[in-house]
Amino acid sequence: MSTDTAPAPTAVKQSPGEAFARAFAADPGRAEVTFDYTITEAHEPTKDRPRLTVRNLLKVRPTDDVARFWTESRPTAEEQKAVRGSDVRREAAFRFGMGEAGVHPIRAWVQIPDGLADDPAALATFLDYRLLVRLATAENLALTNALLDHPEIARLPYDTDYVTGVLTACDEVEQSGATPHAMIINPNDYYHRLVGRNGLLADLAAGNGMKISRNRWISPGSALVGDISVAARLLDARHSVIRVAEPPPGTFARPGVAVCAEVYEGVAVHLPALFYLVTPAS
Repeated sequence: MSTDTAPAPTAVKQSPGEAFARAFAADPGRAEVTFDYTITEAHEPTKDRPRLTVRNLLKVRPTDDVARFWTESRPTAEEQKAVRGSDVRREAAFRFGMGEAGVHPIRAWVQIPDGLADDPAALATFLDYRLLVRLATAENLALTNALLDHPEIARLPYDTDYVTGVLTACDEVEQSGATPHAMIINPNDYYHRLVGRNGLLADLAAGNGMKISRNRWISPGSALVGDISVAARLLDARHSVIRVAEPPPGTFARPGVAVCAEVYEGVAVHLPALFYLVTPAS
């Protein structure tokens, strides 16, 4: 007698769009789905066209609300003089302290086109490939601004050319004992100043493992360079919501059924001295 049994069916996980499409079919006016994970991380609608986001540069620290964390900051000139050897080992004079940061909602919106909800599969695809892409864009904006707005990140003006400014920032990071492994730049600079420039990108990738997140939220001509995976953490509440809601004024030009996607995140900057914002001197 055979003891073979049929293999257990593989559990198929619904995409966020599929989960919401089902809820919308049941209650179009009040549909809402809560997820116990961050949908921008778990679902990748553009994985066939890989492109690093700011999230991809950061290690994750789960937190529900406000996180307290250790910090090391640049010393004053007097403090640096007081520490033996700090002229060579800058990090020896870093000031130890504590910081605090919390998670905040990050939101994106779409309108459901008339007639689309009649096809739940098409509605799910629309949400997975448009709403989640917009949410990833909003996430990129929020995380980039959280880093750019940190008061202890040094500005490094350049008056020669962009590439020289970026490489100077890389050197400054290494002079603090770290590795400049990532940068956030504007797409304009990526395509017009870095791509095809005598193998520069390949050199940075081979020597530093350089990761580049290109997005529109950093000004053309500027670059945020740092040992990002060491110097900062993504605070992630592991909580997401997709719901029908009334959008804020100015969200859309025409009336319609609006759907909001929301995640809860923040950034903890442990080592601001390992970041440099490269900017034009002018």
